[in-house]
Formats: sequence, structure tokens, C-alpha cells
Amino acid sequence: MAKSSKPAAKKPAAKGAPTRSASNKIAKTQIIDIVADKTSLNKKQAGEAVAAVLSSVVAALQGGQSVGLPGLGTLSVTQTAARTGVRPGTNQKITIPAGKKIRFKVASTLKGTL
Repeated sequence: MAKSSKPAAKKPAAKGAPTRSASNKIAKTQIIDIVADKTSLNKKQAGEAVAAVLSSVVAALQGGQSVGLPGLGTLSVTQTAARTGVRPGTNQKITIPAGKKIRFKVASTLKGTL
């Protein structure tokens, strides 16, 4: 039996779920809207709360601390060693200096539901 050429119907978004625009990225304003909808805060208060959380996370990372976000994962700062790289186009060998980068480890509960 041949399959129908009719495209599959899209499932409606769950109530309270973030709506997706053309890209798969959620903007800060969308996060503020979601927080305002799920709490008794107005948009201004929700914006201040989101900004406070984000600035706290940034300050902790700048201080070298790890940040655990239950159900989401852990952000931490790791050292990178100096290494030799190749400049694209010219194939010239360059030295990439040691530095720091942010590492994210996904929580096992989230990883299991993806």
C-alpha cells in the first residue's frame, strides 16, 4: 500500500510552552514573557528577575565558580593549554595561547528526555 503524499499535521504547542519563531533560538524578551506568564510578576519585574539571574551566573563564572542549574546542567570555567594551530588559507603554523573557556555539562535528567 502506498503512503499518502499528504504532509504530516503539526502538533499544537503545549500550553505554556515557548513559541518558536523562524529560528530555534529563544530571545531574552521571550524568556521574560514566559517568566511573567508563569509567575505573578509583571513584565518589568520578570525582566529584572531574569537580568538578576543572568548577571549572577556571569559573575560566578568570572569568579571561577561552577554554576549548577537543576534540571538543565552545570556551567564551569576550564583552562585551555597553549597549542599550535594552522592559519586557514596560508597553512602558516601559529601558536594559540592558553586561555579559559566555559564548559557546559548537560544534566542527566534532561539528556534522557531529549
